[in-house]
Amino acid sequence: MREKFASIPGYELDLTALISENVHIPVIASGGAGKPGHLADVLTKGKADAALIASMVHYRTYTIREIKTYLRGQGIQTRMLW
Repeated sequence: MREKFASIPGYELDLTALISENVHIPVIASGGAGKPGHLADVLTKGKADAALIASMVHYRTYTIREIKTYLRGQGIQTRMLW
């Protein structure tokens, strides 16, 4: 199943960054997360404040713990309470 979601292209990083740089409210990215790397990219390169990851967890492609562990390994702060 992971192979199927790994082919999802990821979030629209340039557009997300443009919005994030020009509004004064939190930006939440939606649509495009096929693997934890996509989430890391939208939080760093896309400058999103948060992102939805529904498909990755609803289809049990990744666990929340796996995603949080990956993000922490990339230097992205996350609460490891899950």
